[in-house]
Amino acid sequence: MRGGGRIVGLAVMVISVVLFIGWTGVVITAVQAAEGSLGGTLLGIFLALVVCAPLFAVGFYLFRRGTREEAEFARAARQRTILNMVLTQGQVTLEELIAELQMPRAEIEDLIRDLVGKRLFSGAINWDRGILYSVESQALVENRKCPNCGGELEFAGKGLIECPWCGSQVFLTERAAAQTTAQRA
Repeated sequence: MRGGGRIVGLAVMVISVVLFIGWTGVVITAVQAAEGSLGGTLLGIFLALVVCAPLFAVGFYLFRRGTREEAEFARAARQRTILNMVLTQGQVTLEELIAELQMPRAEIEDLIRDLVGKRLFSGAINWDRGILYSVESQALVENRKCPNCGGELEFAGKGLIECPWCGSQVFLTERAAAQTTAQRA
């Protein structure tokens, strides 16, 4: 369940606070009824704190972890949106992604680089013109033509082909990168 950690963490924190207040109330009432000392009251409150503080800490940890998970889910959803737009439209400009995701360009570029690093995006990117191309890796390996300008592509590194004419970078899947390396040998 999405956001479940936050809800559970918040519930555990509330329960620990209610237990602390309840225990403190019982201690104070009992000490006053028995005409006890201040030391007895402080000892009772200290014991309540010793029991409830770790419970509160566990709740806080669960709440923070749930918040982090929620942020990770949101990031993954944005990356899925980018991939879906590129795959369905064939090519997408960064301006279209900015309008769709309501995010600054630098954050969108970071999401794209993360997709490339995870080998989830296989296509071409012209950073200067701000265009992402959906390109079948196999076709690029066989044709060696840039999807942007049609120029001859050059192998620039593992999983990367760069167009010397327009500067577009083409990122390949692992299988296509292995084929490109084998063809060069």
